[in-house]
Amino acid sequence: MDGPSGKDQGARPAGQPGTARRVLRRATQWASDYARLPGIPDEFIGADGQPRPVWNRFADTFAALAPTDIDRRFASADRHLREAGVTYRSPSDNAERSWPLRHLPLLIDKAEWAQLPPGIVQRAELLERVLQDIYGEGRLIASGALPAAAVAGSSEYLRPVCGIKPPGGRFLSIYAADIGRGPDGRWWVLSDRTQAPSGMGYALENRLVLSRAFSSIYKSMNVERLAPFFEAFRDALRASADRDEPRIGLLTPGTFSETYFEHATLARYLGFLLVEGDDLAVSGDRVHIRTVAGLKRVDVLLRRLDSNSIDPLELDAASRLGVAGLMDVVRKGGVVVANMPGSGVLEARALLGFLSSLSRRVLGEDLKIPHIATWWCGQKSARDEVLSRLDEFAIEGAYGRAVPGFANAGPVLASELPAAERERLRNAIAQRGMEYVGQEVVRLSTTPVWQDGRLKP
Repeated sequence: MDGPSGKDQGARPAGQPGTARRVLRRATQWASDYARLPGIPDEFIGADGQPRPVWNRFADTFAALAPTDIDRRFASADRHLREAGVTYRSPSDNAERSWPLRHLPLLIDKAEWAQLPPGIVQRAELLERVLQDIYGEGRLIASGALPAAAVAGSSEYLRPVCGIKPPGGRFLSIYAADIGRGPDGRWWVLSDRTQAPSGMGYALENRLVLSRAFSSIYKSMNVERLAPFFEAFRDALRASADRDEPRIGLLTPGTFSETYFEHATLARYLGFLLVEGDDLAVSGDRVHIRTVAGLKRVDVLLRRLDSNSIDPLELDAASRLGVAGLMDVVRKGGVVVANMPGSGVLEARALLGFLSSLSRRVLGEDLKIPHIATWWCGQKSARDEVLSRLDEFAIEGAYGRAVPGFANAGPVLASELPAAERERLRNAIAQRGMEYVGQEVVRLSTTPVWQDGRLKP
């Protein structure tokens, strides 16, 4: 599924001198016409003003295709996504949308890619250790390394989880990070995803669609395969259970979920059961799935429900999505839930301001990948810093997508607000600082898209 296959039928042979010159001219023209945005790093054109080597290799192969053939292949990819029903729904949507696949991939060469996994692994280990402490001995809070209010202010901090040792040994079975290239040319972490990270299923579809549409390019670029990751993930979930042939279910909220397509794709690809809360029942110290042959034990649940929804007895009593009594089974070690309920507390932006110092304290080393500088306004020193340079910061909600008091879900730039709104924001931060963070305004890199027969940033 992940590897290249077949041969491109529309590519012009590049071995003939005249054809080779045309291909070279076309690739060179794309680079010379590319209008990189001033002062912003770009994935295609490096700091020296020249195309990055990995993009040169891509452009040479891409330019061998006739323009009409390129358009035909892109149209074929879009048609496949529609026919396969690859969809998503944003939080504000009532209807599903077709998955918007950008036709040109983001290319990262092997040497640069090799620098990313160690930093992501380090960050995942740090967050795992922090979760163990938050819901365990609480030494980080007791010592003042982590303010209690920064943790307890999050709705994802679940007191029923305190004292539970996760069945399987870990709070985080899967971790994701949003990353971007910062103005210094390095990759930066923009946010952490510890609740129930999305994206794996869509990555599979992206790879399948483009590897079919441009199989010769995938073959020539020696693209990193996805299958080993999924095999390792599946094996890790199996190993977390307490019997050799575990039954694993992917717990979904159902068809009205924003990413239900991905839930179904992952369950099918990994060989898991796709289950909803009503499909499950607690019996004794175990969770079971209802079948026509009776109850069958489930050993591992890959959770795609929000933590608060998984058990109406101990968490949100209004939830109709979870399984009554599930938390008690987890407490007794009768089922592995991945990720553990309560893991989403680490997605709070309030904690970003403390992760660098926590890394030195917990791991004894600096973070390998930096994140956006963040000031949690629940501390007086940080609040004063933000208020003194308000126009230089992007203001975000400390615990959610929205900025409290403002309608938009994204960051608020004080410098772009009318005077009255800027003053309202200043007063809100001064009075309820714990609900806000100030973040450094970072201009992230642009990457090429294919538009009107040209590469544009």
